[in-house]
Amino acid sequence: MSNSDSYPKPSSGAAGGVRQPATAPRVGAPTRPQQRPGMSGAATGAGQRPPAPSQRPAVPGQRPAASGGQAASGLVKPAPKAKVRRAKLLVSKVDPWSVLKMAFLLSVALGIVTVVAAIVLWTVLDLTGIFDQVDSLLGTLAGSESGGFELKKVASLGQVASFATIIAVINVVLLTALSMLSAVLYNIAATLVGGIGVTLTDD
Repeated sequence: MSNSDSYPKPSSGAAGGVRQPATAPRVGAPTRPQQRPGMSGAATGAGQRPPAPSQRPAVPGQRPAASGGQAASGLVKPAPKAKVRRAKLLVSKVDPWSVLKMAFLLSVALGIVTVVAAIVLWTVLDLTGIFDQVDSLLGTLAGSESGGFELKKVASLGQVASFATIIAVINVVLLTALSMLSAVLYNIAATLVGGIGVTLTDD
């Protein structure tokens, strides 16, 4: 008869009936938390993202590099210079009525300038004593017995202003008529030779 106590008893938890020696945990040793296999990568990504391989760390005081369309040097090409446009035109006809109006206004302005210039000239001659010098010179040449000659009585300020006004009115009429006649003659000549050529360009 064999004794049953001489054979090792199989353990209930170990495979193959072999008893594993029980190891007692050390006192004071830190215990590691159990981690699942799929949670290690997620925990690493939630804490900090790894830098992209193509991204460089920012340097303080340096502008960020331009992205996409701009060149690596950061220079922008200037726009091409626009070409100067030219247009050749012919003045083939002039409106006589518009020429008449412009000539009338310009001749009126010229007449006003003529009257004002005559009055200012007479005043300057009177203030500088030119009239007195002319009177004394004419008296010396004609003799003392012929009597005194006064130029102011012959050419007074009123007479000078009236004469200048008459000249201005005549100029208005003549210049207006001549300008309208010139426009008509130009139109007749333009029908024969084509008019005056004008070239217009951009500034």
